[in-house]
Amino acid sequence: MNTRMVEGIDQNIKEIIERWQVLMKEVKGEKFFHFMPAPLIEKTSTEFAALMTSNIDRADVVHSEKLNEFTEKVVRFGWSIKFVNKAIDNFSNIVFELLEEKGIIDQSNLRSFVMIFDNWIAPLRESIIEAYSVEWERTVSLQKIALQELSASLIPVFEKISVMPLVGTIDTERAKLIMENLLDGVVKQRAEVVLLDITGVPVVDTMVAHHIIQAADAVRLVGAKCMLVGIRPEIAQTIVTLGIDLNDFTTTSTLQRGMQEALGLTNRTIVEVEPS
Repeated sequence: MNTRMVEGIDQNIKEIIERWQVLMKEVKGEKFFHFMPAPLIEKTSTEFAALMTSNIDRADVVHSEKLNEFTEKVVRFGWSIKFVNKAIDNFSNIVFELLEEKGIIDQSNLRSFVMIFDNWIAPLRESIIEAYSVEWERTVSLQKIALQELSASLIPVFEKISVMPLVGTIDTERAKLIMENLLDGVVKQRAEVVLLDITGVPVVDTMVAHHIIQAADAVRLVGAKCMLVGIRPEIAQTIVTLGIDLNDFTTTSTLQRGMQEALGLTNRTIVEVEPS
């Protein structure tokens, strides 16, 4: 790559970063540059500039370590792929404008510099976007696994009584996880009554009801009773409209009422103690 161009970027990198930050703050819907602490913004901006200039001597070489570190950070910061693309465009445009201002690019060499920029930015953009996509998919996959594990746990609350809070949409994949955790938990905790709390389930349709009924049948096979709690009025109306048969269930509107029923089934009750 042109030696004068490399020197021009190196000598003016601070100004390039400052101009780049100004443009990034103007991007519609931008949050990172407005709300993050100044030291973090400066550090991230410097790392981005280092990544953008990492292949400046050889356009076909991109340092994978810098690339992976940066994409991991910006995915964690919530940068969208559109925002990453804008960051690349703004950086290259600022560099081009600054080199024009310094007289390094003029009419006599404009065509050759356009080709130099294309050969520099295009492979760099491709590498960054590819690394970003891989990191994004990995992050989403880990989040999905974590959410599944957190939202399908059987919690022992009293001896012989356990609760499984269900949160979010229940699809076939999650239903399998719920079933496995439910049966495993019932056996390990020696639960006699299990409360399935659907307060956090936004929609109960025929498929969701089918999965819940299957779970209840499986619990009965291992010798425990299953109760369905947290049935909101709109959920009750949907169940009636769809004609879903829950006659084999003990159902309550709240977890509190369900717990009272569960204590009764295990020959216990809540007694108020008068202050002495």
